[in-house]
Amino acid sequence: MSKKLYFSILFVIVFTNFILSQTKVSGIVVDKKNQPVSFASLVFKGSNEGVVSNEDGRFYMESKNNYTALQISFVGYVSREFELPKSVNYDLKIVLNEEQVIKEVIVYSGKTSKKNNPALDILRKIWERKRKNGLKMFNQYQYEKYEKVEFDLNTIDSAFMKSKIFKGMEFVFDKVDTSKVTGKTYLPMFINEALSDVYGDNVKGKVKEILKANKNSGLTNGDGVNTFIKDLYNDYDIYNNYLNFFDKSFTSPLSRTGIDVYNYRLADSAFVDNKWCYNIVFYPRRKNELTFKGDFWVNDTTFAIKNINMAVTKSANINWVKEIYIEQEFEVLNDSVFLLTRDHMMSDFALNKKESSKGVYGKRTTLIRNHKFNEEKPDKFYKEEVNYIDNAVYARSDEYWNENRFEKLNKDEEGIYKMLDTLKTVKKFKQMYNLVSILGSGYIEIGNFDYGPIFSTFGYNEVEGIRLRVGGRTYFGPNDSWRLQGYTAYGFDDNKFKYGLSGKWMIDKKNRIIISGGNRRDVEQIGASLTTTNDVLGRSFASSSLFSSGSNGKLTNINLTTASFEIEPIKNLVLQTGFSYRTLESASDTFSLDYYTDNTLTTTKSEVKQSEINLQVEYTPKRKTIGYGVERRNVDSPFSTFFVNYSQGFKGFIDSDFDYQKLQLYYKQPITIGPLGRTNLTMELGKTFGQIPLGLMSVVPGNQTYFIIGNTFSNLNFYEFVADEYATLQWEHNFQGRLLSRIPLMKKLNWREIIGIRTVYGTVSDENRAINASGLTYVSPEKPYWEYSAGIGNIFKVFRIDFGWRGNYRNLPDTNNFTIKGEFGFYF
Repeated sequence: MSKKLYFSILFVIVFTNFILSQTKVSGIVVDKKNQPVSFASLVFKGSNEGVVSNEDGRFYMESKNNYTALQISFVGYVSREFELPKSVNYDLKIVLNEEQVIKEVIVYSGKTSKKNNPALDILRKIWERKRKNGLKMFNQYQYEKYEKVEFDLNTIDSAFMKSKIFKGMEFVFDKVDTSKVTGKTYLPMFINEALSDVYGDNVKGKVKEILKANKNSGLTNGDGVNTFIKDLYNDYDIYNNYLNFFDKSFTSPLSRTGIDVYNYRLADSAFVDNKWCYNIVFYPRRKNELTFKGDFWVNDTTFAIKNINMAVTKSANINWVKEIYIEQEFEVLNDSVFLLTRDHMMSDFALNKKESSKGVYGKRTTLIRNHKFNEEKPDKFYKEEVNYIDNAVYARSDEYWNENRFEKLNKDEEGIYKMLDTLKTVKKFKQMYNLVSILGSGYIEIGNFDYGPIFSTFGYNEVEGIRLRVGGRTYFGPNDSWRLQGYTAYGFDDNKFKYGLSGKWMIDKKNRIIISGGNRRDVEQIGASLTTTNDVLGRSFASSSLFSSGSNGKLTNINLTTASFEIEPIKNLVLQTGFSYRTLESASDTFSLDYYTDNTLTTTKSEVKQSEINLQVEYTPKRKTIGYGVERRNVDSPFSTFFVNYSQGFKGFIDSDFDYQKLQLYYKQPITIGPLGRTNLTMELGKTFGQIPLGLMSVVPGNQTYFIIGNTFSNLNFYEFVADEYATLQWEHNFQGRLLSRIPLMKKLNWREIIGIRTVYGTVSDENRAINASGLTYVSPEKPYWEYSAGIGNIFKVFRIDFGWRGNYRNLPDTNNFTIKGEFGFYF
């Protein structure tokens, strides 16, 4: 290589580095004793760009601008200026000296005073004005929104790149980048973009979002991506007292209760975009609580937030999430109106919270523009579509996106689409992707047929002994308008085959008109739930005694045939009517369903044959769903459920045995109580009019397994209480660690305390007692039965254990006055 060419290349490299240069700094803030200084404020000198150190005193800062010094401060320490030797500085160690106070002896513990604190005076002004700022100032509003969501593998190092798992996929590492928030390397694996128009009416309390375009990397279907993301990253308002993320309620730094959980201090004041603003730093008073650390700039006259940066503290009682980082920017309109224009949120999902642990970044950036105000829309404009999908939204051209994006994709983001399209063709990646899909759904994909669910393959009960089950379903995509599914099972003790087959077809997509039908011959634990259901494949508790206490031979052979019609005329309101015919017969020699067929009580019958029609109403306000097909998945977010069912039995029709009418009501209400956790209230009411045998009776659901089963009574055996008229009430509250986090020796465990009470009242009519020939003595809880429980959740992040006690009926035969039950699960 000639010297001229060599120096030309060197000049280009140096010049390019100069043009693209930026300042990157990471390190730790400590005191003279080498102890970390948590939540210290660090700002690039001469700017408003800064961060707050974490609980271990560590920090990372990045800017597109060039800076030569940092300014560091914290209450109780002397503020200092630290010169940066170069533009990129890693692993710095910055020492702060404690303040020397001569006139007064003051000991700083890091906590700020609740009195004579100028930061709190400003905070109170924010509370007074928060309902008068932003979009709340107008009767109606509308704006355009661009949302970009990205998922990335993080903490990519050389050892990770050389792992055998990536053999044949090394090209993906060409897209490795560095996070400006954490300073860690990451590899983009998914990107989704959406453009929409948002309309709101503050007078009517209505909001509507119309999606105009959606584009993603192709690893999943775009029609369901947005709904999932909106649950994972809920919409939030920083002015609210509590912010909900990942099924947890975090105290906002602008909350009226923030004084009790945060330290606040006035750190600076300066002009920000020609507006004089105060800078307030906040950090938690205690560890293990659901709080943030960070800072915000607030205007001195409107007391509206100009920008805010906050991160969830490392000790917060939340699983699988190592970090949540939020930044919002507001622009000024007409000198006094501050409107949100940029919202960025990043979550770091990992198995543990160690700095070196690898995980996945989930990032959402929302940009807002073109606000319009006080243009009223008619009421029908805000009516929600029941099941509308515009396929053109997901097929916009590249030219459309280039013209309509609010900001251009950077070089790495542009390459994600191409990289992932290539990755999908790699056989090894497809195998890995399929494995994750199987673990998530429980089904193995074989063309357009899914085998499974694999978790139901093996079971055991006293009647069948070892039970093996195989099954599957058709699956062409999440928006299938029809679906067939079925299974077959075999018991090695009773030497019988069982089966189930069902089909659904959505004949009208707009109003979700669905016809369905099926047949099942199987063994079932009747009384596993009070509320009636004719779902052919959804309720087989034949193997529920895999691990159980006491005898569980009270199983029934059931032959059930159903046909139904349902419609959803209004979003989340489903009306259904159906017909069913069933035969019931005891599956065990030790259990009987016999009843008398004559008034002289001399003739008995062991088989029940019954035809029935039902009318059903189900209302689930605020429920979110994924997909537009005949089957949808509920997004995991709390919503109320109201269910009413009326059933009519016909004697003589298709050789049916009984005339009766049954009315049932079910209501469930989850309630989030800020930092105190979440309560679930469940109520069921039911009454049967007419004479019926044991097989058609309402059996109060007991639970003889060693596992927690919702809507059952943990200390009751199967068939311990029966009724034809009943009322139940169940209350459970999860404190989510609020109490145990105050106990010094238990803080680090992050356990979560749960308490509950369940009660039931019921009666059996004389005429129903009279025809009972089963040998089972009818016991009904005419004196209301009740039980209570206390439990600990989040043990090793995946296990919950409950201890349950009977409140009464303690002297009945074979009672379980005390029980211990457990549950495995993955919860945030």
